[in-house]
This record gives sequence, C-alpha cells and structure tokens, in this order.
Amino acid sequence: MLLLSKVAIITGATRGIGKAIAEEFAKQGASLILNGTNQPLLSQLKEALPSLSKPHEVVIGDISDPKTSEEIVHRAMSLHQRIDIVVNNAGTITREPTEQMSLSDWQRVLDINLSGTLYLCRQVMPILKSQRYGKIVNISSQTAKYPRPNASPSYGASKAGVIYLTRHLALELGPYGINVNAVCPGPIQTDMTGQWSDAYYQKVVAEIPLKRLGKPEEVAQAVLFLASDQSNFITGETININGGRSMD
Repeated sequence: MLLLSKVAIITGATRGIGKAIAEEFAKQGASLILNGTNQPLLSQLKEALPSLSKPHEVVIGDISDPKTSEEIVHRAMSLHQRIDIVVNNAGTITREPTEQMSLSDWQRVLDINLSGTLYLCRQVMPILKSQRYGKIVNISSQTAKYPRPNASPSYGASKAGVIYLTRHLALELGPYGINVNAVCPGPIQTDMTGQWSDAYYQKVVAEIPLKRLGKPEEVAQAVLFLASDQSNFITGETININGGRSMD
C-alpha cells in the first residue's frame, strides 16, 4: 500500500495510460480526483475502482481551460483538505506534417499538452508548498526527444516543453520538499497506436530491443514509483519507458 491515505489528482484518466494509473493508484490506497471530458467513461471508472479510504471523485472539464484546474483543486481541497500527488496525463495528438497542419491544431495541442500541465501545477503549488510535501508527475513522450514522422510537430514541441517545465518546477519547488518528475513513454498499446497501419506497427516493433509494445500498466508502475515515497531523493528527472527504443 504505497499510497495509502494519499490524495491524488489524475488528468486524462478516461482511458489508456491515465486509466491504468488510476487503477494502480486505487489499488495502492489513494483517494483519487479523476479528470477528463467523457462523463460516462469516467463515472464507470470511478465505480469500478477500489476505494480503500475516502471515495473517489470525478471532475469533468477540458484541461486547456484554466478554470478546469481551479475546479479540480477546489474539489480536492473541499473533500480532503490536502493534495499529495498530481499526475498531468491529459494529452492529444495530431498527425499532419508541418505544411498540412492547421495553426488551430498547433495551438490546440499546445493548449492541452503544455498549457494544461502548467495551469494545474500553478494551482497546486501554493498548497504543496504550505504542506512542504508533494509529488508531481508529468507525462511527456519519447517524441519530445526524437522526432517521429507519424506525429505533427505540435506534439513533440508540446511534450518537449513538458520536460523543461518539469525541470524548472523541480528547481523552484525542491526547497519545499516537493518532487517533480516526468516519464517519457515510447510505443505503448493505446488508442493512439490503434491508428497505426500494420506495416508501421511492425516497423516500430522491429526497432524496440524488447520486440514488443509497452502496456499502459507498465507506465503506471513507473508513475507509481515517482508518486510514492520510494522516490523521495529523485527530482527533475525524466524516465524513458520505451523498451530500449531510445536510450539516454
């Protein structure tokens, strides 16, 4: 029970990696504030999760709107009077090359992936600082480090920004006992990879030393480590979770 009685916020919890993180955290005893835009799916998830302390809560809203972060934090504090863990997982992707990518799509991806992460971090910072404790885990991507032809430049740029933001916040918040880290998942079996052609799927698997895609649960286990007290002397780091496809 690594997270027993901890209060954790998870954005983008509806499916894929976010859902797997929610399931792992609930098993480890956390009380969850689940955010996303799909009310039915989030409600189903809430009902399916074990609740070992206080009940879980759902906050519907688009993380690209700063008011959503305000509502998430308000709800968490109203219910629990504290916040221990924040996982910034909400994200989106487009796949057009640069010249075909619309400027509205460029802005939309940055608004969700990067600005949404900033908005929630800013909202929780005063609370975590007053507690002199907290764990922030940001979900980036290996595309932040290595460009891929199947993603628009907006995706890689936004996720690279998440890595820098992680390091900057780690520097600012370290004196308050707050850890800020990120993970960079590589090819993980999610709805996004379901959009791939068979040929591209086989090409990606061939590039991975472990010769398979990762599972959302494997990302969740790494996030659990960073969210738990097992990682108390780790901050400002970005952990690759990609089966060895890229190593740094």
